[in-house]
Amino acid sequence: MKMSIILAAGQGTRMKSDIPKILHKVCGKEMIRYVIEASTKSGIDKNIVVLGHGKEKVGYNIKDMNVETVEQPIGDDLPYGTGCAVMAAEEFIGDEDMVLILCGDGPLISEETLRSFIAYHEENQYVATIMTAYLDNPTGYGRIVRKEDGSIDKIVEEKDASEEIKKIKEINTGIYCFKGRVLKYALKKIKRDNSQNEYYLTDTIKVLNDEGAKVGAWVLEDAEDIKAVNDRVQLAEVSKIMQKRINQRHMYAGVTIIDPDTTYIDDTVKIGRDTVIYPNTYLEEGTVIGEFCKIGPDTRIIKSTICNNVTVENSKVVESFIDDGTCVGPFAYLRPGTCLGKNVKIGDFVEVKKSIIGDNSKSSHLAYIGDAEVGKGVNIGCGVVFVNYDGKQKHKTLVGDKAFIGSNSNLVAPLTVEEGAYVAAGSTITEDVKKGDLAIARARQVNKEGKGRNRF
Repeated sequence: MKMSIILAAGQGTRMKSDIPKILHKVCGKEMIRYVIEASTKSGIDKNIVVLGHGKEKVGYNIKDMNVETVEQPIGDDLPYGTGCAVMAAEEFIGDEDMVLILCGDGPLISEETLRSFIAYHEENQYVATIMTAYLDNPTGYGRIVRKEDGSIDKIVEEKDASEEIKKIKEINTGIYCFKGRVLKYALKKIKRDNSQNEYYLTDTIKVLNDEGAKVGAWVLEDAEDIKAVNDRVQLAEVSKIMQKRINQRHMYAGVTIIDPDTTYIDDTVKIGRDTVIYPNTYLEEGTVIGEFCKIGPDTRIIKSTICNNVTVENSKVVESFIDDGTCVGPFAYLRPGTCLGKNVKIGDFVEVKKSIIGDNSKSSHLAYIGDAEVGKGVNIGCGVVFVNYDGKQKHKTLVGDKAFIGSNSNLVAPLTVEEGAYVAAGSTITEDVKKGDLAIARARQVNKEGKGRNRF
């Protein structure tokens, strides 16, 4: 069986956060979820996640994934280190298992990289294989020390390295493959004789080398894949790389992104072919966008479904549904529970909340539509307010097909305006309007002769 052990017990003190480090998001998704997904897609049968600090929050976040969790004991009088974390998962390791060890704070690791690494390990029949990389600035990483014949001798952590070893540019990525029984054997041999007084997983390589075991090293060509997150600066750097990858994925699939540097798309977003995304657009949290849409500029869409041939310009859309051919914006706000039919027009400075608006209806500017069901072919004029709140409760307004709501009217809920009814401009409607009726609710105009002179 192929299994992974994902190390996720660290506190992440440099993040300066109450949120466990591995739950900080990169392009809308927690770091640990990227690592689990890459592991699973690479052919791993079982993922073991080692939890420690923030274990309840982390465990809850990943409970829907293909994982089992184990807890690394935490306490001032207990040993720490990567070796100790792997020891916590020892009960899951079978003698004949292929064990892949990953870091939970490395969200850029890809399925393709892991597949190549595992294949190298298996094809060469190594008992252990280290993934290494060459960095221009290797500060902070353990260094790979090789023998004269080029084989691996040992890994030296930065804090234990001499000045000579610190000059080495080949680093340990923290990703390994082991044969199960060999890993368990080597873990029993490592000691805490280092500056941190910790069990280093890297020491297992020295143990195996000293006993003449066949240990390999696979050099990663693109070191970007193993960039980890230890603080907020690195989080931003990793997010920028992930942003580029996500945008490229969509562009290769047939989406036009005018300016990828100012377009932010979460990893869970889906976009159809021939859609155009304009600058300063944010697509978040599982949003689905169809084909031939125009989205942006300066638009944010969250947890929403956008069908085909839809335009959303300079607007915010949250937890809403927009059907084919509809136009939204500029400067519109669709709040949660909004459902727009086909060929609807929601224009400048229109706000819609928890409302259904039928096909071919329009509200072109400066209106508030809340807690409403609006039929097909309805016109909602400028300045119309659906008055849905009485100070204690929200109430619903029903507007029938082909009704006309004149500009600057107030519809005071609960209220029904039936099919084909007409509300005159400037009316405050508090009683139901029957089918085909005209409703006028405003005071008669009175002109006072001469009274307008010299007012100022």
